[in-house]
This record gives sequence, structure tokens and C-alpha cells, in this order.
Amino acid sequence: MPKRANAEKVVDEELRAKVSTLAYDKVREAVRIKSKQERHNRLDAITDEVLELLLGEYEGRAKEIKGFLGDFEYELVREHIIKDGERIDGRDTRTIRPITTEVSLLPRAHGAALFTRGETQALVAATLGTSIDEQRIDSLYGESKKRFILHYNFPPYSVGETSFRLAPGRREIGHGALAERALERVLPKHDDFPYTIRIVSDTLESNGSSSMATVCGGSMAMMDAGIPLAAPVAGIAMGLIKEGDNVAILSDILGDEDHLGDMDFKVAGTTVGVTALQMDIKITGVTREIMQTALAQAREGRLFILGKMAETMSSPRAELSSYAPRITTIWIKSDKIRDVIGSGGKTIRSITESTGVTIDIEDSGKINIASNDKAACDRAIQMIRDLTAEAEEGKLYMGTVKKVMDFGAFVEIFPGTDGLVHISELDKERVKNVSDILKEGDRVLVKCIGIDKQGKIKLSRKEALGATFPEN
Repeated sequence: MPKRANAEKVVDEELRAKVSTLAYDKVREAVRIKSKQERHNRLDAITDEVLELLLGEYEGRAKEIKGFLGDFEYELVREHIIKDGERIDGRDTRTIRPITTEVSLLPRAHGAALFTRGETQALVAATLGTSIDEQRIDSLYGESKKRFILHYNFPPYSVGETSFRLAPGRREIGHGALAERALERVLPKHDDFPYTIRIVSDTLESNGSSSMATVCGGSMAMMDAGIPLAAPVAGIAMGLIKEGDNVAILSDILGDEDHLGDMDFKVAGTTVGVTALQMDIKITGVTREIMQTALAQAREGRLFILGKMAETMSSPRAELSSYAPRITTIWIKSDKIRDVIGSGGKTIRSITESTGVTIDIEDSGKINIASNDKAACDRAIQMIRDLTAEAEEGKLYMGTVKKVMDFGAFVEIFPGTDGLVHISELDKERVKNVSDILKEGDRVLVKCIGIDKQGKIKLSRKEALGATFPEN
């Protein structure tokens, strides 16, 4: 079946001419008002004036009249940029709006930054967590985990509106995904920095490219938190006005320039390369030359923004926030994992309950121990070391007598690990009764003199006499 042709739109030229006579010059003046809110208020006032004058004669045609006014705004903004090289807020095509930045403004957050560019402002917070804070994803491709999570919020008040919001919209999800991709490329490797990282960006005010403000603010918030990023990241939104052969590429576009222009081209990256791209295009015929110019101009703008960010913070802090958990990584043999976990998880629960730390054990034998309390972390590490330690021949151990037998005594040198001190190894002199030398519960210094093929440990008190145990 052939595609049905759309009916051609019939324009009432007489009505258009009347709207033009009443409003064209007023719209021309209004679109040159630099303040977004003042400009919109003036355009709304012009719309009300025209409707009041014409609706008596053209009842029920308010939408059509508003459409003509929108057409005039579209034509005048584009004409001013193409012919005069001047944009809505008075900038030329390359100039970036004024930028101010601030970090550590939220004293309890692990990292925070306020990024302001013109009338766009984002408040971004960075939080560090452990593996239990990773996002679990159950998708068609199976289960997976995310250790870097970025939430982008765009509340209605940021554009002077009110609405009832229950969940993130399509726009918020898409902008958040773009910012997340831009920042993910510079994160440290998980083996080097075993944290889960969450970024929350709240757009406080928006007049174009709040997603790129999130990238800039997110980069600074993570550096403020002490996350060792490979390099700071900044983002810029590029625009395009194309009328025939006349082309204007705009750096750091306003919201109205996005709405009235032909392209929204977002570029995020470091001083040496691009980490994320996204383009919305409304026309055909974007040539290679246009794209090359846009990318080169975007790099120029990105470097300018990175320079402004560096005036406040040029590299990550040397230390993590005092409120962030400290994660210490240790390794044990994989066959010792069961000793740390214990029957039904009893042992590992005992360690976490007594120290207050968080413990994550991987199948490879890698153990991450997280706590704000260094002393508690050290206690947990020692408990795990004691559980997984192995006796070494020739080494001294301070042990506890667990059981006395006629032929010798069993001495525990690590929790759950003991060895036999044979009666002949109790003293340099002949010993008639083991109980004459040792009793259950005694602390005794012993030396490991051998480990047989079955893993049984042979200990000697006689060999340790006169030696000094090296206390930790």
C-alpha cells in the first residue's frame, strides 16, 4: 500500500499579516532580551496582547495565532545569528557563558561541587560505598552489577515550572546515561580502587545543557571526594543554524537556541580526548566540514571550561573524605575461604559483629574490608590472618594449651589450628608427667619443628626455651 500523503497545511495569509503588523517588531525586540525569564515573560505578554486584539474576530483560532508568533521568533533569532553574528544573549558564536565553580559546599557529603555556567546550575554530590552498595541488574542478558551509578535529576522548578513527579522521565534517564558514559571512562580500575561510586546531580536552574553541567560538576565532586580520576572531564553543547549555504556553529547553546536551532551536539572529554558524544539533528545535509568545525570548536570550548574548573580544583584530593569508608584489600589462599566464612557464615558474621566492619570475599581469595574506624579494620584483618595463617617450620609461636595427654600436649598456635608438643619436646631434662610442665589454658612459647604429609604440626617447647617471642 502506498504511503498516504499528508495534507498540505493551509496558511491564512490575511491572519498572518495581521499578527505580523501587531507583533513582528515587538518580537524582534523581545528575542534580544538577554535574561531568559525576562525574555519569556515579554514573549508571553506579546502573545496575550495579540490574542486579546484578534480573538474577537478570530474566535477559536488561538493555536493558529500562537503558531505565527512562534514562526516569527524562529525566523528572527536565526536571522540575527546568521546575519549579525550575535546570539540571543549577546554572545558571538564561540564565547562560553561565565563559569563559576565551588567544591566541598556540603560538609557531610564525601564529595560535592556546584557548577554554574550562565543560567544553568548543577549541584552534584559523590558518595563512596562498598560492594554491597553495587546496583544489581536483572536483565534479558542475565544478572550483572554496576559499581558506578549516576542519577540526574531535573526538577520542574529549574525551568520555572511546577508539576507532579513520581519517577524519572525519559529525558532524565537519557541525560543521566550520557553523563555516566562521559565520566565512566576516567574512573580508576576496580582492583586499584574497590569502591562503589554514586553521583547525584540536581539541576537547580537550567538554560541549556544541564547534562554537560552534570559532567563538569560530577568530575569535580569525585575529585573533591578523593577519587583518583585519570583526568578531569568537561562537557559542552554545540548548536547549529543553517540557512542555505550560510552556517553558524554555536558553542555552549542556550535552551532557546536548542529549541530554535538545527542541531544539539553534546561533546564531553578531557584535555586529550573525547569520552562521550550525543547528537540530535533536525535537518539533512550536515557535511563533513560542518562536523569537523563543530568538533574543533567543541574542543576549544571544552579546554576553556576545564581551565575554569582547574582554577578551583585541578586534581583529586590526596586523601578520601573522613566520612568515606576505608577499604583495605588483603589476599588469602582460595582454599582458606571456607575457614573465614565458617559453617553457615558463622565465622564471618562473628568478625563483622565484633568489629563493625564490612567484609567482601571474592572467589579468587581477594578480601575487601571496609570501615571508617582504622582500629576496627586492623582487628578484622588480624582475625582473618589468624584464621588463615599456616605454620612455618622453624618459626616461633605463642600458643595456648588446649589439651593435656599422657604422651604430650596439644597447643593452639592459631584459632582452630593446633600442633602436638610431644613429651620428649617439653624440656631439656626428662619429663615424667606432662602435667608437671603444662596445664590446659597455659600460654606457652613453642617452635614448629616439622609438618608431616598429612599436615600435622609438630611443636617443641624445648627448642623455644630461652627465645623471645616477637610481639606485634
